[in-house]
Amino acid sequence: MELSVTRNKLKNLAGSCALVATLSAQALNPAQAEEFILAHAYPSEHIFHHTSTIFTEELARQNSNLEIDYHPGGALGDWTSLFEQSMEGVIPMSMAFGASEFDGRLDLTWLGYVVDNWDDARKVYGPNGEMLDVYDEILADLDLKALGTIPTGFGSVAIRKGNGKSPTDFPFDAKGLKIRVPPIPIAIERLNNWGFSAVPMPFAELYTGLQLGTVDGRAFGPAVEIWQMRDVLESYVLTKDYFEHAFWLVNKSWFEELEEVEQQKLLAAADATLNKIWDEAQSIDNQFLQKVRDSGINVVELTPEELSKAKKVLYENEWPFMEQQVGSHIMTRLREISGQS
Repeated sequence: MELSVTRNKLKNLAGSCALVATLSAQALNPAQAEEFILAHAYPSEHIFHHTSTIFTEELARQNSNLEIDYHPGGALGDWTSLFEQSMEGVIPMSMAFGASEFDGRLDLTWLGYVVDNWDDARKVYGPNGEMLDVYDEILADLDLKALGTIPTGFGSVAIRKGNGKSPTDFPFDAKGLKIRVPPIPIAIERLNNWGFSAVPMPFAELYTGLQLGTVDGRAFGPAVEIWQMRDVLESYVLTKDYFEHAFWLVNKSWFEELEEVEQQKLLAAADATLNKIWDEAQSIDNQFLQKVRDSGINVVELTPEELSKAKKVLYENEWPFMEQQVGSHIMTRLREISGQS
């Protein structure tokens, strides 16, 4: 019995010591760090990685108790999968493009010729830009919130090696060319309206498709992606038909459950990051375009007449198609922004 009592006393003493140690640790560190996942699907050359790096530094500068578990390069899935996982709250933060399979209104991010220069792009899509409220209204229905948009540059059309064509007069010299587009309705609509044969294809299959000649080229390609696929491409036609920008997303429920002070720190870090990124983005895009030229790819610019004609085709066909999905109110605003009214 005495042995049992002694054991109990030792057990109680050990428990008391552990409790004191725990309370002491809590007194020294009253706020416990919370780790969350930030993921995207692109390599280290991409602006998503640059954005993530700056954000990590800015969040630390805010003395936030949030810690980032960073997964770049598609380690947790392609961008569509990451978008869905952020909707579900599995991945609290991601950088992804607008996945219109979850809401057709997100095709607005791909709409052709809303802007055609960097200054207007920043006013429309940049920090506190005119489109952010429109996007957040849509994203809220998916339990998502946009911290902002990340610019990747103007997208254009590229032709595979061995084809020998550089179409610029739409729809006439585009006929017969099979062009890969993302598997979204507005992409198919655009390239078909321009006279190509649009081939919806997942991004993961694109390189092989170009290599084997399954498609003659690709659309929706910013300079960084053309440079990454430089060994299978021979010409890059600067249609600049849309300004490619991605969403920097957080799961809305996750964000709203954070302590208010952590919400403010996260937003402050994101705002600082976005302003830096938009300041640098045009230079980064130009650098990759120069790399495309240096790699031997023939970079072709549309003449003013060819550009005007390309715009006219989209304004007369693609924009009414988009209006069926988003309504006249949004499209009227976009026509004002693009100078059509």
